[in-house]
Amino acid sequence: MNDFIQQLLADGPVVTDGAWGTELQARGLQSGELPDAWNLEHPERVVSVARAYVEAGSRVILTNTFGANRLRLGGHALANRVSEINRAGVQLSRQAAASAAHVFASIGPTGKMLLSGETTIEELRAAFAEQAQALAEGGADAIVIETMSDLDEAKAAIAAVKATGLPVVACAVFDAGKDKDRTMMGATPEQVARELTEAGADVVGANCGVGIERYVPVCQRLKTATDRPIWIKANAGLPVMVDGRVTYRTTPEEFAGHMPALLAAGASFIGGCCGANPEFIRAVKTHLTARS
Repeated sequence: MNDFIQQLLADGPVVTDGAWGTELQARGLQSGELPDAWNLEHPERVVSVARAYVEAGSRVILTNTFGANRLRLGGHALANRVSEINRAGVQLSRQAAASAAHVFASIGPTGKMLLSGETTIEELRAAFAEQAQALAEGGADAIVIETMSDLDEAKAAIAAVKATGLPVVACAVFDAGKDKDRTMMGATPEQVARELTEAGADVVGANCGVGIERYVPVCQRLKTATDRPIWIKANAGLPVMVDGRVTYRTTPEEFAGHMPALLAAGASFIGGCCGANPEFIRAVKTHLTARS
C-alpha cells in the first residue's frame, strides 16, 4: 500500500466529502454554466463548499476541477486556461482545508468517447497529463480519478497521475445493467478492480450513479478482486423531479444508516456524491465516531 494512504488509514476509515456540483448549484451555478470556471470567477463560493465539508468532519476534500481538462474546457473557449483553473482549484480547497484535511484533486472524464471515435487514446493521455501536472504543481496531496465508465480512459488518466508521483484513487461509476452493477461500457466490479489495480491505482472504488444501498454489494465485489483500499462515494439516492427541480430523497440519517454494511463490505474511504451535502458527511462522521 502507498505509504501516504497507509498513514491516512492508520486510524480507521476516512471520511471524505460530498457533492460539489449540487452544492455549487445551491450557491447560484446555472444550468449549462461550467463549474470549474468558478475557480476564477467566484472563488469565494468554491471555498465555501470546501469549508462546509471540512467543518462537517471531512478528513479528505476534493477540488472543483472535475471537468477541468482541455477537451471539456475547449467547449467553453477555456482550453488555454487549463493550468490556471486547476491550480486555482487546488489552492481554494487547500485554503479551506488548512491543517484539518487533505486535498485530493478531482479528475473526471473528458466527455469524449473512444468507442465512437470522438477522441483518441493519444488525445486523452495528453489532456490528462496536462491536467494532472497542473494539479500536482498546485499542491494536491493526491488525485482522484472519478466517475469513469470507460476503463481505457481511466487507465490513461491513471498513467498521467502516476507520472506526477502523487497517490492516485481511481473510481468507476456503476449505473447500468439489471442490478445497476455494471459500468455503461458493461464492466463488472471485479473487472474494474482488477484492471485499475494493474494500471497502478493506489485506491480503487466507485462513485455517483446510484444510491448507497446499491454500492454496498459493489463495494464487496470490488474488495474481492483487489488488495487496494476501497473508496465509495454514493449519491443521495436517485434524483427525482419535484416542481421542476431535481431532488434527492435519501436523508442524511438514512444514508449514514448504511455505514455498518458498507464498512463490513470493505470500504476504507467513505463520502457522498450528487445530492449528498455537508449534513450527510456530518451524519457519516457521527456514526463512525460512535462506532470507534
